[in-house]
Amino acid sequence: MTNTIRIKKRASGGASGAPSSLAPSELAYSEVDNILSYGFGDAGGGAASSVISIAGSGAFATLTSNQTISGDKTFTGTVDLSGATLSGNTTFGNNLIVTGDLTVSGTTTTVNSTQVDVADKNITLGNVSTPTDTTADGGGISLKGATDKSFNWIDATDSWTSSEHLDLASGKAYYINGTSVLNATTLGSGVTASSLTSVGTLTTGTWSASTIAVNKGGTGATTLTGILKGNGTSAFSVATAGTDYLSNASTVDGGTF
Repeated sequence: MTNTIRIKKRASGGASGAPSSLAPSELAYSEVDNILSYGFGDAGGGAASSVISIAGSGAFATLTSNQTISGDKTFTGTVDLSGATLSGNTTFGNNLIVTGDLTVSGTTTTVNSTQVDVADKNITLGNVSTPTDTTADGGGISLKGATDKSFNWIDATDSWTSSEHLDLASGKAYYINGTSVLNATTLGSGVTASSLTSVGTLTTGTWSASTIAVNKGGTGATTLTGILKGNGTSAFSVATAGTDYLSNASTVDGGTF
């Protein structure tokens, strides 16, 4: 003869919630909530001290079915989420340490930290599947202020462009290909061509460029020996003795009357 043990139940059409009371060690299953309840303790008079949930997908996590779990949960040890996907918004209230790689595939990444430290000494921007100068156009760094302070790559000029002044510290200089071209007081020795239209007072130096024309304040000549002779706007020339001036062999004739 087969023995059958039955426990209390609430059918699926009944009200939700645990039994209001159970006898000590009595079991009751709610088909509405899928929770197995147990009469815990003995309060006397045939009543349990309390009713607790001991099984059922409505009260405990299952291995395979879809569930919504609420309330605070504390985990110790290792929680393996490999192959799992976190959907919806997720908030971590404490520190989050990622020992592997972190991949963010969204459209916007917002960091509200007061300090960001990166051990990598090279930061790559614009790392798209097929990078070109067109995809790099406008890329760079922008600092928010009353107006944006930006340092960007501009494809049209093929150059990095700053929206602000660059103020080098004392003793520093601008370099091109390892050679100093300009510091606070001196042009680099390699700067030999320029389009300067005016300069300050020159106190030292040697003129080694082309001949300075007379109308520019020069002589217009490359070499001269002797007494100089002006020729209007033409180059200075050497004066001719006896013609342009009296030589030591010249005769002064007073003439007749």
